[in-house]
Amino acid sequence: MMLDLIGSAALTLAQAVGPDAAQVALNSDAVGTGGQGVLHFIGQSDAVGKSLFAFLMLMSLASWYLILAKGLTHLRIRRRSREFLAEFWAASSLEQVENEISTHGAEEPFAHLASHAIHARKHHAKYGALKLEESGSTAAFVTRIIRKVIDEETARLENGLTVLASVGSTAPFVGLFGTVWGVYHALLSISMTDGVTINRIAGPVGEALIMTGLGLAVAIPAVLAYNAFVRVNRVYLAQLDAFAHDLFTFLTTGQPVADGSHERNGRTLSLASQRGA
Repeated sequence: MMLDLIGSAALTLAQAVGPDAAQVALNSDAVGTGGQGVLHFIGQSDAVGKSLFAFLMLMSLASWYLILAKGLTHLRIRRRSREFLAEFWAASSLEQVENEISTHGAEEPFAHLASHAIHARKHHAKYGALKLEESGSTAAFVTRIIRKVIDEETARLENGLTVLASVGSTAPFVGLFGTVWGVYHALLSISMTDGVTINRIAGPVGEALIMTGLGLAVAIPAVLAYNAFVRVNRVYLAQLDAFAHDLFTFLTTGQPVADGSHERNGRTLSLASQRGA
C-alpha cells in the first residue's frame, strides 16, 4: 500500500512537470514492483542495512520461539496443577501426598511448593535448628521455605519476558533507523546521477520504508504476547499464594481452612491428617 501511494504521488508530480515525465512514470508503474521489495532492497543495501535486517530477523525468531515455548509450558503447567490440587485435597494424609509426589515428581509449582513445605516441617520438627537459616519456630521456618519456593517459581514463570519486552520496545526503532539509512543512501546515489526523475526517487524511498513495516511486524506480536503472559502469570501466582496460605495453615494447625473442607474445581474436597504427620 505504501508503494502504491508513493507511485500515485510520483505520477501526479510527473504530470505536473510535463507529458514526457508522465509517460516515464506510467511506464514505471506498468512495470510494477516486480523488481522491488524486501529482497531487492536488502540486495542493494550496504553492510549496515543488511545487519539491521538480520537483527530484525533474529529478534523475530527469538520472540516467536519464546511465544510458542512459553505458551505450551503454561498449558502443561495448568493441566498438571489441576490434577495435583485434586489429588492433594482428596488425600487422606500427608504421607499419601508425599507418595504421590515421589511417584509422579514435583513437575509443577503447586507440587514443588507442597513437597518443600512438608519436608521443611518434618525436618525442623525432627532435628530442630541445626543451621542459622533454620533458626526460629517451625512455623517461621516453614514460612521462609514457602516464600523461597514462591520466589523461585515467580522467577521461572517470568523467564523470557525481558526478551519479549525488549523486542517490543526496540524493534520499531531498529526498523525506523533502517528506513532512514536506506533513504539517505538512496538520495545520495540519486544526487550523483544525471536526469533525475520522480520515478527514480519513488522506488528507492518506497523500498526503504519496508524496514519500518518490518520493525512493526516484529514488535507487535512481542508486545501482545508479553501482556498476555504477564496477566497469566499474575493470575497463576495469585492462586499459588492462596494455596500456600492454605498449606501453611494446615501444616501449622493440623486442620484445613474453612472447617475442614475446601471447594476446589467445583466440588468439596476434604483432607484429614494427624498433627504430627
